[in-house]
Amino acid sequence: MMTSSVLDQRLTLNNGYTMPRLGLGVWKTSNTDAAHSVSQAIQHGYRMIDTAKQYGNEPGVGAGIQDGLLQAGLNRKDLFVTTKVLNGDQGYDSTLRAFEASLKQLRLHYVDLYLIHWPVDGKFIDTWRALEELYRNGQVHAIGISNFDSERLTELLDKTAITPMINQMEFNPLNQEKDLRQLMQLAGIQLEAWSPLGGGAALSNPTITKLAAKYQRSAAQIILRWDYQHNIITIPKSTHVERIVANSQINDFTLSDDDVAAIDALDQGKRGLWYDDFAWHNPTNPKALTGDVQAWDDTAKFLQK
Repeated sequence: MMTSSVLDQRLTLNNGYTMPRLGLGVWKTSNTDAAHSVSQAIQHGYRMIDTAKQYGNEPGVGAGIQDGLLQAGLNRKDLFVTTKVLNGDQGYDSTLRAFEASLKQLRLHYVDLYLIHWPVDGKFIDTWRALEELYRNGQVHAIGISNFDSERLTELLDKTAITPMINQMEFNPLNQEKDLRQLMQLAGIQLEAWSPLGGGAALSNPTITKLAAKYQRSAAQIILRWDYQHNIITIPKSTHVERIVANSQINDFTLSDDDVAAIDALDQGKRGLWYDDFAWHNPTNPKALTGDVQAWDDTAKFLQK
């Protein structure tokens, strides 16, 4: 009996639009590497690509999408593409302008999902109202947020008209956002995990490595299968074709309830990046990040003028 690929499976968002359960992330990836990995991912069955203006690789992602669709004999409608509002672009009018600029670099006429990248203090409500406008106009098929904790999500729900379809959070075995997930479930908001593999700490955790040996799978496959069994959408990043393929091969085994519980028990609330790391929230921190666009030496080669 053949097992269907996780890449063929979708979850339905609160507006009725469907979203693939697993896609490719491209954070900290140059334009050249993004173009290659996106094209290869599409050719190997991936139907969802996640980027952001801040990553500095929208031009490369756009090139990869065009090449991947061509090589795979697919159309734009076959692909689900996400990008995000840059922190420095937040605000109503500036968000609308930023969206058009992202479309140009991605070489697209619409995106499937547009997210507020971070809840910038004093800006995210107006930014959300711009996303609502884009959604009502049909320029995006779904809108959502990223890195919104319970307090900021509650404020957004209280002050705006449309409930987000997605909240993309740093989520992995060491950071499970259990309280936030309860609130999101009540509001009908789907969780999507960025950095789902949690870097070295999660991949090398003894519980994870023990389960990898038990199921004869990689540590990454164990974590992604755990996400899958919790109905969490994931976007693992890789620029290596063999890992891109391996990350999708998680539908031919099932973690036992006890093993899922063992991973659930690893939660440490251990975030790698949070509000105090940014100048918009913690301006007195001399090491605070500005959240500016990542600069790459190869950007000019891919930039759409």
